[in-house]
Amino acid sequence: MSVRKARKADLPQIIRLAKKCDLDYSGMESDSFWVAADGPEVIGIVALKLHPDCAELCALGVDEAKRLKGLGRDLVLALLEKARGDIYLATIIPNFFGKLGFRKATQIPTSMVKKSDWCGDCRKDLCTVMVKSCL
Repeated sequence: MSVRKARKADLPQIIRLAKKCDLDYSGMESDSFWVAADGPEVIGIVALKLHPDCAELCALGVDEAKRLKGLGRDLVLALLEKARGDIYLATIIPNFFGKLGFRKATQIPTSMVKKSDWCGDCRKDLCTVMVKSCL
């Protein structure tokens, strides 16, 4: 298994896995993705979405049959290795991201505040906005 920057040819598999993990959202085709691949098969994804005032880590998902092997962590670390500036995310699993150096955000960028559809159908009272500074 390898973690790498996604290629254009990976997009159909990325979209298929995003839908399977209930991570599908409009405009995802324009985001920068990293993938975990098992040979030619994409088994994990994470994206960096650029907003006018911030960058957001989103669409983290791993195929259910391949979970609990550290692929989610590996995907996030690969993305963070290339990211610059403050990286924000909205999550219901803050402990996972806390172990990777994220902390609860004291301020939320305007573009994220305006995202009323952030968490889709999840309970917004369980959602935490976190941030990590990358150099």
